[in-house]
Amino acid sequence: MRRTAGLLLLFCCTVARGEIPKMGPLAQPKRADQAGLPHELTAAVTPADNPTTPDKVALGQKLFFDGRLSADGTVACATCHDPAKGFTDGKPTAVGIGKQVGHRNAPTILDALYNDTQFWDGRARTLEDQAKLPITNKIEMGMPNLDAAVASVAKVPEYQTAFQRIFGRPINGDDLARALAAYERTQVAFDSPFDRFLGGDENAMDAAARRGWATFNGRGRCMSCHGVNGTRPTFSDDKFHNIGVSAHKQNFVELARKGLQLIDSGNARAVDDAALQTDMSELGRFLVTKQAHDVGAFKTSTLRNVLVTGPYFHDGSQETLWDVLDHYNKGGVQNPFLDGGIQRLGLSEGEIDDLVAFLAALTSDSYAAIGKKELARQRALSRTKRPQRDVAAALGKKAQGAGFQGPFGDAMPPQTLRNPSTIGGR
Repeated sequence: MRRTAGLLLLFCCTVARGEIPKMGPLAQPKRADQAGLPHELTAAVTPADNPTTPDKVALGQKLFFDGRLSADGTVACATCHDPAKGFTDGKPTAVGIGKQVGHRNAPTILDALYNDTQFWDGRARTLEDQAKLPITNKIEMGMPNLDAAVASVAKVPEYQTAFQRIFGRPINGDDLARALAAYERTQVAFDSPFDRFLGGDENAMDAAARRGWATFNGRGRCMSCHGVNGTRPTFSDDKFHNIGVSAHKQNFVELARKGLQLIDSGNARAVDDAALQTDMSELGRFLVTKQAHDVGAFKTSTLRNVLVTGPYFHDGSQETLWDVLDHYNKGGVQNPFLDGGIQRLGLSEGEIDDLVAFLAALTSDSYAAIGKKELARQRALSRTKRPQRDVAAALGKKAQGAGFQGPFGDAMPPQTLRNPSTIGGR
């Protein structure tokens, strides 16, 4: 333990550059005695070839906050995954070196170790795979390749010593990713009012949250994608769904044809570039699989600590939880690839308020103070600004067309567009 503390102290003395967040209390590895923490599952999802050790976690934590992993020294992993913001950046879409703005929202790394895949489109299988891609994406951290990042940190004697002691070899890209992943696996966030309620404390959630839990399991139909159990503890099915978000602004068919022509799904770097740097980002999982049913589909996000990890959806287009629920309440945005589970809900305003109260009860104790302020902010905003609210559509009093009207007024029959051969133009 003394060696680990010394490693962190020594590394924390390096000069921070740019606007990289400071390493505060919320950056520390989380406690193992949290209510609701699935210990057996946690052990099962930790890879045998990258066991978690205190020294490795300390090394990964330092790397997570180190701008040397970016081409100009101004961006670190923590830039987009700030612990004080629920390991997000609080922006609609991530901003990298040179203030370049990407096309996707930075997802939280809280509880990311339980994900089957990483990123909104699942283009990385493990946290180790995920850690490498932002470093070499030209609008995120901008390194020309992973070797350049290795060379940058290898200039620091303390890093040389740490890598040699922990891994038994000089610094290399795979071990750099292993250290980052080991640190990220310590960011488990349970210990919420819901966890205590589930553990038998009837008073852990107030009456509104309990009503919201009932609606979540009933009329809200939330459990169809956000179910929770011993093997799915994050309120996500880890699957990919088109919920109509991208349909606000894209002609899916033309975009899919473009993706088929330009993107090699087997090239992780090419998919990563398209996902963050081009309008093809809106194709979602399709960029990875090139399957018609994945057009505009994005991974079901965790609901744990959702109150403090906004704005919401893959494009950060919704500012409040009320906006998110309004989107679902009216049945999303109609498009040919809309997931079959997306249907209008017809929830009352009271039921929506209760659902928000339940979602707020998924906030871990370490984020309780931040969550309280954020809930008040969102509630105040919801009383004056509700861009997604459409009561007529939610109650079925407004017809939703059989076809989808594209951005240029082109009618696109769903039965035609669901045919993969039509997308491919064959």
